[in-house]
Amino acid sequence: MSRPRITVINPNSNQMVTDGLAAALTPLMFADGPEIVCETLKEGPFGVESQKDADSVTLPLRRFVEGDNASSAFVIACYSDPGLHVCREATTRPVLGIAECGVLTALTRADTFGVIAIAQRSIRRHIRYLRQMGLMDRLAAERPLDMTVAETASGEGTLAKMIAVGRALKDEDGAGAIVMGCAGMARHRKNLEDALGIPVIDPTQAAVTMALGAVAFAG
Repeated sequence: MSRPRITVINPNSNQMVTDGLAAALTPLMFADGPEIVCETLKEGPFGVESQKDADSVTLPLRRFVEGDNASSAFVIACYSDPGLHVCREATTRPVLGIAECGVLTALTRADTFGVIAIAQRSIRRHIRYLRQMGLMDRLAAERPLDMTVAETASGEGTLAKMIAVGRALKDEDGAGAIVMGCAGMARHRKNLEDALGIPVIDPTQAAVTMALGAVAFAG
């Protein structure tokens, strides 16, 4: 039998984000486990930062999934979970969205959670999604960094801002866990958790962990 593959799709065209995802997922790349491959959606915007950006990658993501016959599962690595449902329509293989998986993981670690968003305009989109999931009563708050996806991935000054926002979510809003609301933040999870002293969830790690389980128990 060929080795199972989990494909993690970065819906924006910023390769630095994809490289950061691959680094953050290294602990899950077991020698005898499924192969984990991170891919960049070349047709995507440089950063998914608006509803327009999220909508623009829906059909390209579906075409990507439809054209990939080698993967056992897919992870859409954008906190808006763009194209999640149309991709699920396109295949019987598991398709996971990092926002859904990140929030569900946070609920296993604390009674309430907070979200660090990249920008204020992202919050309305995220809140709408949480409302659809029926989880608003578990959300302590969501606060923005007011940065771009590219800026969060570059690392310069990002961690300090994330710590400041995370402390406000913890101390002022009562969040018991923090979800990082952008795939570009992946490299900062451990340092942020150490600084805050509460669980910090990288949603891509959460989604790939769930994908590993889905692949292991398939069939």
